[in-house]
Amino acid sequence: MSKQRQLQLALFGAGRMGTIHAANIVAHPRAALAGICDPDEAAAQVLARASRSRVRTTADVFDDPAIDAVVIASAASTHPELIERALGCGKAVFCEKPLARDLGTVRSLAAAVEASGIPFLLAFNRRFDPGFASLASRLRQGEAGAPELVLLTSRDPGPPPIEYVVASGGMLRETTIHDIDMARWLTGEEPDSVYAVGAARTDPRIAAAGHVDTVMVTLTMPSGTLVSINNSWRSAYGYDQRAEVHGAGGMLQLGNVLPTPVVAWNAGGGLSDKPQPFFLERYAEAYRRELDYFVSRLEEGGALSPGAADGLKALEIAEAAEESMRSGLAVRLG
Repeated sequence: MSKQRQLQLALFGAGRMGTIHAANIVAHPRAALAGICDPDEAAAQVLARASRSRVRTTADVFDDPAIDAVVIASAASTHPELIERALGCGKAVFCEKPLARDLGTVRSLAAAVEASGIPFLLAFNRRFDPGFASLASRLRQGEAGAPELVLLTSRDPGPPPIEYVVASGGMLRETTIHDIDMARWLTGEEPDSVYAVGAARTDPRIAAAGHVDTVMVTLTMPSGTLVSINNSWRSAYGYDQRAEVHGAGGMLQLGNVLPTPVVAWNAGGGLSDKPQPFFLERYAEAYRRELDYFVSRLEEGGALSPGAADGLKALEIAEAAEESMRSGLAVRLG
């Protein structure tokens, strides 16, 4: 695609994620927000005014040859149809996870994306976070030696609304799937087996719905590397996002991002800022970087990563973790 004009991006979704992406598109020097689609027309109008864009219909977006790509940040139930329509008219796709809620549909979509050859980015945003990207780069450069243990911590300040928990399919699909993607990306391996345990500790409605809010997952990699994931939907001190890789030659650690790095010391001890309050603040730079990556790749050509196949792999592992949680046994993969 030509570098002489701004890429025209249409946005599906005027909710929380849509608002993030709209702001980043508007701020990008080589992209333009060509329109916003949402079933909630009032929300779409509000975001369109704030973004100096306009509300458009789904048919209008897909029929417009001037639109280069679509950014899908709408409800997960809409993703399959929007992806299929984008592929059908040759528009590049930037899609929030998940591709779909059920594994069969995800397999079908991943195959369709591969067969189409159309640029497709699945927004596993942590890959674009400066901290995680640096950790991955230094790990690949051998700073810690061959990895032996990978520890991934993700703890939200509180659980989502119970309606969202049920609609999303639960913690393993909503939260743990990000850590599963990190495990695959950091190690460069696909796990041989998964073992998972979980509990409901934060809200009795989560337990009543048959879901959990606290999990531990162990992935065993072909090399023998062990990955330990711990997640909670309760963190009294903020949005807790940490990683550690222990290897034959040492250790790499990624700590929380704090509003300021200043620690005040006195006779009572030390006091620092709490971690960022939630993902919107913690991963703000990651969202900017993933959009810039998408735009740059469309301009320059070349495959996009992570793609639909990564979403499929992560969901397969998450479903195996669910099976392990139900059975109390490790589940073999592959």
